[in-house]
Amino acid sequence: MSENHIPIIRPDDWHLHLRDGEMLYTVLPFSARVFRRALVMPNLKPPITTAEMALRYRERILNLLPIGLTFEPWMTLYLTDKTSPEEIRRAKEGGVVLAAKLYPAGATTNSDSGVTKIEKIYPALEVMQEVGLVLCVHGEVTDPEVDIFDREAVFIDRVLRKIMKDFPNLKIIMEHVTTAEAVEFVRDGPSSLAATITPHHPWLNRNALLVGGIQPHNYCLPVLKRERHREALVEAMTSGDVKFFAGTDSAPHRISDKESACGCAGIFNAYTALETYAEIFDQVGRLDRLEGFVSRFGAEFYGLPVNTDAVTLTRDVWEVPIRYSSVGDVKIRPFRAGEMVSFSVIS
Repeated sequence: MSENHIPIIRPDDWHLHLRDGEMLYTVLPFSARVFRRALVMPNLKPPITTAEMALRYRERILNLLPIGLTFEPWMTLYLTDKTSPEEIRRAKEGGVVLAAKLYPAGATTNSDSGVTKIEKIYPALEVMQEVGLVLCVHGEVTDPEVDIFDREAVFIDRVLRKIMKDFPNLKIIMEHVTTAEAVEFVRDGPSSLAATITPHHPWLNRNALLVGGIQPHNYCLPVLKRERHREALVEAMTSGDVKFFAGTDSAPHRISDKESACGCAGIFNAYTALETYAEIFDQVGRLDRLEGFVSRFGAEFYGLPVNTDAVTLTRDVWEVPIRYSSVGDVKIRPFRAGEMVSFSVIS
């Protein structure tokens, strides 16, 4: 290893949106060129609510995988008020579902079918605890009286503490944490609790939404937070704490949907995800800890073997394109479009 060539174990992405159809075809290669495995989110239309649907979705992903790339999609089940214990067992026995996802109804993109009251999924959580299926949570309440910047902290107090008390042996991942409060809660919690951190939340603070005009391509949920929260994320992810690991939450939307009255929530960061993680670690002088965060800690939490192949990061400055176009009308703007990036990935 030299200062300009840094080999690391091939990383995994433990929170990824690949969408479906033309969008899936467009974005899949960007994740597959870097990441060996990914936990694929289930909030499609219709959502992936059964083991059979998860298997079919996985087949669609693999059928579109470019020749020469090795990529393993692990699937998630979308929890609803009606998710049955039997469906949880089928998901576990099917061998391709690694986790189930709790979306509070209305919390984010395609979450309308999500959970309206946490007690309604208690029978499903009971079986998840029994069979070892991980619970991934979108940690925000949707109460309109709660300020959007406080939704994560309130979710911890109102929902997550209760779940952990009632299901002490259930493995839980608080996805895409964004606040100092969430970092502290995960750090001080039991070993059954972990968190993923995206590239964009520790890279940007909420000024990136409004300075110079509204910036729709920086809009995501959970929303970007104050600078002190961004700093807390950087400290957590670069600390070497095994409870924090990579989950990009790469979530593509067409440019026309981002730059519209919808202003859809989601940042397509697969184009620059590992490179941005590397820059963050490098900026604080902890590049030697990057491999644990992107390649080891997530696999260990999920009880999977660490990958045996590698990628190499090189110090090579390049400019992120303003947009990427593919089949049909799919035109998407990658994270950090027009910016200079200081690392490149050699697979």
